[in-house]
Amino acid sequence: MGKTTLSYVDSGVSVAANARWVKRIQTAMSSTYGPNVKSVPGAFAGMFRLGGGDRGKSYKRPILVGCADGVGTKVILGIKAKRLFGLGIDLVAMNVNDLIACGAEPLFFLDYLAVNKLEPDALLELIEGVADGCRQAGCALLGGETAEMPDLYAKGDFDLAGFSVGVVEEGRSIDGSHVAPGDVLIGLPSSGVHSNGYSLVRKVISTHKLKLNTCYEELGETLAEAVLRPTKIYVREVLGLLGAYRTRVVTGMAHVTGGGLHENVARAIGDRCDATINTKSWEPPAVFPFIQKRGVRRAEMFKVFNMGIGFVLSVRPRYANGVMAKLDDRGASPRIVGRVKRGTGKVRLQ
Repeated sequence: MGKTTLSYVDSGVSVAANARWVKRIQTAMSSTYGPNVKSVPGAFAGMFRLGGGDRGKSYKRPILVGCADGVGTKVILGIKAKRLFGLGIDLVAMNVNDLIACGAEPLFFLDYLAVNKLEPDALLELIEGVADGCRQAGCALLGGETAEMPDLYAKGDFDLAGFSVGVVEEGRSIDGSHVAPGDVLIGLPSSGVHSNGYSLVRKVISTHKLKLNTCYEELGETLAEAVLRPTKIYVREVLGLLGAYRTRVVTGMAHVTGGGLHENVARAIGDRCDATINTKSWEPPAVFPFIQKRGVRRAEMFKVFNMGIGFVLSVRPRYANGVMAKLDDRGASPRIVGRVKRGTGKVRLQ
């Protein structure tokens, strides 16, 4: 009886396929590069010059800002609907929107993709979405990792995570410590559900036996289009606004993710102020009443989802009109959604 030999391919992993995959995604990655990226073929890590280059400025006292996030169970719906490009944009958005909430400029992004098996044609669509998100955010897709793990993920399944690094000049960072009574809260519309609350979205879909590819009159589009619309990236609007003022005009910012307006605005205003938000000051996208009518209470909707406001800025009252005009000029469609008063860090929705 001959001796049995085993290989990595027998276990479900192909090193050769991974090498070919890396070559295929180089075009998507390089489309995000500027002079700040030091390109070293075959390097074990990406390199980025801090200051100068295409950004045309150097930082005197730079503070590096980093964050990590994923897309959550929205991935399940994306796989089912065969819509992966938007998930790549979502991944970038969830990170860079957090960075700018600190006043930071996104510099570069890295992704981690865990798969059952490398399927280059489908996954390339995902990476191209990541690259598109990076171009929208003005940052470089500096590198990443793809791991084949057939014993951990079922056939066709994958998960992804992202990591982003930004920079802000010391003294220009935004942490909510300057929020004061009288500040005006300005909201920027979301593109829809973004990338939070999808366990509840999927529960509604399964409970009511809704079909992703069906066009529902209430939505005016298919359910897949409504729930898989990519997360809005606010980088250009927000950084353009911050760069327009030398004095501190924006005192706090919140990226509205899990926990909705209540929890995220509370994080942005500190513990010496309260905020009141007028929920009638904007019209939520149709996807939210669509979900609510199928058995989710209003309070739960606001607890889980952004409800149509994806980013909130706290602004000095004397500058509010100017800020609104500048944001409007950038196509951000801002809304005054509330006010700040003295308090203890509470947020009231009315």
